[in-house]
Amino acid sequence: MIPLRDIIPSRTTPFVTMGIIAVNALAFCFELSLSPPALQIFLREYGIVPATFAWSTLLSSMFLHGGWLHAIGNLWYLWIFGDNVEDRLGHGRYLVFYLLCGAMAGLAQTLVNPGSYMPTIGASGAIAGVMGAYFVLYPHSRVLTLIPLFIFVEIIEIPAVFFLGFWFLMQLFSGAGSIARTTSSQGGIAFWAHVAGFVVGLVGVFVFRRPERQRVEWWNEQ
Repeated sequence: MIPLRDIIPSRTTPFVTMGIIAVNALAFCFELSLSPPALQIFLREYGIVPATFAWSTLLSSMFLHGGWLHAIGNLWYLWIFGDNVEDRLGHGRYLVFYLLCGAMAGLAQTLVNPGSYMPTIGASGAIAGVMGAYFVLYPHSRVLTLIPLFIFVEIIEIPAVFFLGFWFLMQLFSGAGSIARTTSSQGGIAFWAHVAGFVVGLVGVFVFRRPERQRVEWWNEQ
């Protein structure tokens, strides 16, 4: 399922979401400028390498990506869900919330596979936290979704709780399956970072959302 947009207009300009997207895009452009050997060194320095863990990489790793699809997919999800979460949390709280979700996601992936020498990179753990917050804040929302069906393409509105819940279960089951085949030399998708980020977002949003907006529901607005 490929999300195209949600149905909720943002009441404020999502400056932080746009800024995060811009920083990620600039970092990815810098990665593209590096030669393959230099890129490998760069990713090992600033990505999370569990076997040689450094706390600073919990921050730096969430602004790096492993390819065009990785970067575009992550930032597209952030654009769809981030503006509304930022609207409800407020700009400053949203930034702290985003970074906390990303850091906890990276830490979780490290704990699951502590002997790995493969760098873990990407914003998906932090974005999973944003998705978890959206799940709580906008249970009545819907997501316009593109669904490829063999040679046909269907575009339908799916309840956000179903879309996000299905995504979370896919990460959970995939993460459980990855444990059996994980070695210190394997790369792949950091499923447990996604799971941890979503759970942190699911719980943390109750702490970070602005009290004066807790009872503001989008469908009551003009």
